[in-house]
Amino acid sequence: MMRNESCLATKWSLPMPVDAQTRDNAVNSAIREISHIATLPEITLKIIQLVESPTSTAQDLHKVISNDPALCSRILKVVNSAFYGLPGQVGSINRAIVLLGLNAVKNIAIAASLTKLFRGGSVTPNFAAKDLWEHSIAVGAASKMIADSLRMAFADEAFLAGLIHDLGIVVELQFDRNKLVEAVTRTNTSADGVPARGLLETEDEVFGATHQDFGSGLCVKWKFPKSFANVTGFHHRPLELPDDGRTMVCIVAIADRLAASMKKPFRLDLPTIDIPSEYLDQIKMTRDGTEDVKLKLSAQLESMSQMLN
Repeated sequence: MMRNESCLATKWSLPMPVDAQTRDNAVNSAIREISHIATLPEITLKIIQLVESPTSTAQDLHKVISNDPALCSRILKVVNSAFYGLPGQVGSINRAIVLLGLNAVKNIAIAASLTKLFRGGSVTPNFAAKDLWEHSIAVGAASKMIADSLRMAFADEAFLAGLIHDLGIVVELQFDRNKLVEAVTRTNTSADGVPARGLLETEDEVFGATHQDFGSGLCVKWKFPKSFANVTGFHHRPLELPDDGRTMVCIVAIADRLAASMKKPFRLDLPTIDIPSEYLDQIKMTRDGTEDVKLKLSAQLESMSQMLN
């Protein structure tokens, strides 16, 4: 299997260059067209604005979240999951905010709001929106686990970054489903999920831009932090970023490959699941460290999926 996979990877070619104007036009057109669909709920936007304000308090956040009982219950479900490993059951949003902090609760609220965007059934026999959501959950989980293992302070941000890394594919799905079908079909994906051509290449051919471009464009529209625009826009090429912007993107790029090695993977956009040494060097992680995350990730995935679905 590995030998055949390697042979397939050598057949992949880099996307033909698309000029910047063509790319910008494609992205702007798509974002404008789906602006009435790909929107975050108003309450989520309020939460983001509130947490970004330096004068906000935990009580302010509690007031906003308490207005949405469904969101309250989803946040508490996430907080009480084994993934967070908190002592005892957390029964109130106030307690969740105290234990996790405003930023973590904000990220959980955004994650809870994203599920509706990943609906849409099967796109092709080898790809459904649900597959992408399951993969995104796995990448989010692996990103947080990597950040935790390296004792980085932004583990919850890493979780959300991993969860949204392929958001650009959702933009493509909502903007022009037929074009996405064409792009996916051109990858010539086998039954076991291994593509003969890369999605980045076929997206450029069909859309004039890739899911990295679309994802970054939507993050800018939503006024997400720059780190999220970097993750969505550079997760296949993190070393093209300035050195001080690479850490989070390398974490997600590594998590992407670990998630793609799981059962029923989504890997249309990955020519190989091998992790480049340069990515590991950037975050000072060993290959043994990635194997440890991979083993733990496998055990986490079912509970994570139930938690966010």
